[in-house]
Amino acid sequence: MKKIIFLFIFLPFIVFSQSISDFFPTNNGQLVNHTYYSLSYSEEHEQAEWVFYEIKKERILSVAKRKNNFRSDKKISTYSSTLLDYKGSGYDRGHLAPAQDLSFNTTAMSESFYMSNMSPQHPSFNRGIWKKLESLVRSWGAKSSVYVVTGPVLDDCSVTIGANNVCVPKYYYKVIYDVIDQKMISFLLPNVKGTKNLNEYVCTTDSLEKITSIDFFQILDDDLENKIESEIHKELWTGLLSSKK
Repeated sequence: MKKIIFLFIFLPFIVFSQSISDFFPTNNGQLVNHTYYSLSYSEEHEQAEWVFYEIKKERILSVAKRKNNFRSDKKISTYSSTLLDYKGSGYDRGHLAPAQDLSFNTTAMSESFYMSNMSPQHPSFNRGIWKKLESLVRSWGAKSSVYVVTGPVLDDCSVTIGANNVCVPKYYYKVIYDVIDQKMISFLLPNVKGTKNLNEYVCTTDSLEKITSIDFFQILDDDLENKIESEIHKELWTGLLSSKK
């Protein structure tokens, strides 16, 4: 009887004592924590393999104005990419954690412009389908609380830019986990102008893990993780099925 009482007393504490860092993916690079987002930086590719951040419905966005203060990230021990790497390259300094998602205060907005949060994106991709996906994910966070993991697929670096040889990825991904409803959805998009509906870029998280060699949300209960990472349920995500190109 004493053992049963012990479990009922301490189990809730274990569940609710989880910190946001418990939900981080596996990392193959340098783990860097900023105030409102974290990343795993790949020195070989001179960019993050993933960026992790949270969208919370209680945060009011557009409080801080965008100032485009792009700068190197001094937290990267091997030094991050620089503005010169992108100059004249024809590629955008594409945000991984979007500036708009971090516009709830000046610190968050400013930190979104570290070069460690940038990746070379085709302008038509960055300003088109990628921007539409960011907006859709933001709308989900406005109604709930979601964790977002986003980044490039760093399996092919045949094209690089700048003196630091910044890898130009062929694909980008997003994994979104709704903490309250315990549902997950993933996207894989080519780094070119998007010509399809966002619905057609949805993939299973399992398939994304094989492509990226990253284990997303490994902290989840095995049964839950296996279920939501192996299935696709577009109907559970408001606005997805009706989203336009």
